[in-house]
Amino acid sequence: MSNYKNLLFAVLFTFSASLMMPVSAQSDSDDGQDSDVEEIVVKGKVLYSDQVNALKTPVRILDVPQTLSIVTDVDIKKQGFRELGDIVRYTPGVNTSQGEGHRDSIVFRGVRSTADFYLDGVRDDVQYYRSLYNLEQVEILRGPNALLFGRGGTGGMINRVTKKAVIGEEFGLVDFGADTFGAFDVAADYNWQTADNTALRVNVHVDSLDNHRDFYDGDRTGFNPTLRIKMSDQTTVDLSYEYADHERFIDRGIPTENGRPVESLENITFGTSDINLTSLEAHILRANISHDFSDSRKGNLIIQSSDFDKRYTNLYASGYDGTLVTLDGYDDPTERENLIVSGNIVSEIEMGATTHTLLVGAEIIDTDNKNLRYDTYWSTTGNDKESFQISRPLDISVNSAGVATAVDFVTKLKSQTESDIKVKSLFIQDQIDVSDNLKLLLGGRFDSFDITVTDIKGGSAESRKDEEFSPRAGIIYKPEDNISLYLSYSESFLPRSGEQFKKLSSSSAKLDPDVFESTEIGVKYDISPELSFTASYFDSEQILATPDDTGEGAEIIGLQVDGFELQLKGQVNEKLFMALGYSNMDGQTKSGGEPREIPNSTFSLWAMYQVNDRFSWGLGMTRQGESNISNDKPGLILPDYSRIDFAVNYDVSEDLQVSLNVENLGDDLYFPHSHSTHQASVGEGINARLSVRRRF
Repeated sequence: MSNYKNLLFAVLFTFSASLMMPVSAQSDSDDGQDSDVEEIVVKGKVLYSDQVNALKTPVRILDVPQTLSIVTDVDIKKQGFRELGDIVRYTPGVNTSQGEGHRDSIVFRGVRSTADFYLDGVRDDVQYYRSLYNLEQVEILRGPNALLFGRGGTGGMINRVTKKAVIGEEFGLVDFGADTFGAFDVAADYNWQTADNTALRVNVHVDSLDNHRDFYDGDRTGFNPTLRIKMSDQTTVDLSYEYADHERFIDRGIPTENGRPVESLENITFGTSDINLTSLEAHILRANISHDFSDSRKGNLIIQSSDFDKRYTNLYASGYDGTLVTLDGYDDPTERENLIVSGNIVSEIEMGATTHTLLVGAEIIDTDNKNLRYDTYWSTTGNDKESFQISRPLDISVNSAGVATAVDFVTKLKSQTESDIKVKSLFIQDQIDVSDNLKLLLGGRFDSFDITVTDIKGGSAESRKDEEFSPRAGIIYKPEDNISLYLSYSESFLPRSGEQFKKLSSSSAKLDPDVFESTEIGVKYDISPELSFTASYFDSEQILATPDDTGEGAEIIGLQVDGFELQLKGQVNEKLFMALGYSNMDGQTKSGGEPREIPNSTFSLWAMYQVNDRFSWGLGMTRQGESNISNDKPGLILPDYSRIDFAVNYDVSEDLQVSLNVENLGDDLYFPHSHSTHQASVGEGINARLSVRRRF
């Protein structure tokens, strides 16, 4: 634990050193006006203002040289979103991946990730489906940005901002919903004023899951109390504990034939109700200390400890010849413990005619990860695969030759590893207001990423230490206060151990991390205080570390993606709210072929019309263009599709609201994603969800 002490000292030193930094003469002004470092609360217009958000500072979207989208809790309720994948479907530049049916998996500008998720600005990289019950807003950033997030974030990231206790108020909310598939959910949110300087807020939810596929069911429970303590006018402490208990069926989709999903198999589930299951139990403890050193300087210290116990077991289709299906599978339990300590100082400094918003911070992460994987073992073949006749439901007790067979997940141990990861980071960023019209953003982050992976099955261990510097730069020109023209460059990196730290071979341990570079140019226009427009063009490139013919390290160009995005969101007038998004991307793999999971275009539109004070209705459309199922295989296609959604909201009274959300109004058959050749997911048919919300 000596490393903890050293880095904790470094974080505290950063706080202390900041007290000695020069500040402007206005830092202790008596005019009562807040400086730009103070909190700004405008839902959906700034990255969240409690200073533990994605960008560390409360920056208006207009002044961020990067494409991003914010979805508030109001948006989530009105559109009936239940998971992150629902939000992504209405966000340009990102699309969903299957995630093997047991985890959130997002494709950020052509880069698939299962780990670039954050909770109140703190890394949340375990593979699971994240609930939305306790969120204030969701922030989706595109483009690599290691300066703020460290390794990963190679195509973008998602930050979930949780609800915090509110001092001086008492309020509550109960939300009940049920749909035509048979799923139902209950969520509650209550805030107590416990003393003059403290408040307690509790969010809880219970979900019973169901959908259109055979065997699918599941249960989710979440419990999240938060305590806010105002120690003084300058210091606030937020304490939080979250417990999550999830279990659900895993559905890996259907096979393909002649390069496309087999529509005649849309109702067949290639798994069994007793085998295809995933479970998660998580405990997350967090403390956030926020201190105002002056009107122009603020500091934050975050300490988070988390414990995840995750398991997934599944069968899936690995082959199909038009008559018979071949099944494969595995059992994969993971235990992960994280300790994260992160501190930063945000200061506003006047230097001559310029104003500097300076962010200085440090972070330490200590992760212990234990992972096992057992392959399926079929008694008839003596290996991990067996073929079967197709039926509904699938009968796996007899193989395709009519011979009785059985499967287990204990005979064939594929891998067993334990990983120890230690990360130390220092970062600095300066946003310079050169004039009212010109802003510069300069910064960089130094990461020391040290990992040791012990291969228990193989009786060996490999270690690697990466020390990487990741720069970020941007320029913003504002011809008018409500218009920004920007150009930015950013980098990030991915260590050789990958996103989930499960393995590190001797050959990989000799290679540097992959580096991702991105250049973006764009315009942001606040048409009105309630309506904004963004357009951007980006060009990103992956630089792969790979051994050359001599065995020495070499660099080659990997995945390349370029494209443009358009986004219009806000109140068009008093009656009409609109959110429109469009993206068009083109990619190339290192071999010159076409990459997987990059739709040639995506389009989304959501419009909500307020008929009167009580009644509103909404209509949504999403369209996803064709995409490749596998890299460099243009004949293996996920077809394009369109989907229509509908919503009605009615306020029975000031405190009681009833909503009806209908998904896939046309009941169209579509395939939103595919993990590999024979695992194309079948999109949900028409489904109506009725919800009732009561405030008190």
